[in-house]
Amino acid sequence: MPLYDYRCTDCEKPFQVRHGFNDSTPPCPHCGSVDVQRLIKTAPSQARGMLTNAGDSRGASKDQLRDKWAEETPKLRKQLVDKLGEDTVNKYAPTLNNTFE
Repeated sequence: MPLYDYRCTDCEKPFQVRHGFNDSTPPCPHCGSVDVQRLIKTAPSQARGMLTNAGDSRGASKDQLRDKWAEETPKLRKQLVDKLGEDTVNKYAPTLNNTFE
């Protein structure tokens, strides 16, 4: 079962609760109030189409991002050309024709 983060709107204290996806919102363990707000502290970091992160995905340098772009762009371009055709890619995604070196 996933672990969820909440904050009570009455006493303002944060807390964590492990429960099922479809379970109802739990009451505050500190004051018993049912007026709690679910917190989203982190979001998944996934760059669609990239197999690995550039750097640590949050603090990547400009050079790391440029290198990753240069590595992934030809793969993406090939997939699009195979699926849509050379003319369509040249018309709608001209930046994929650039070299970033």
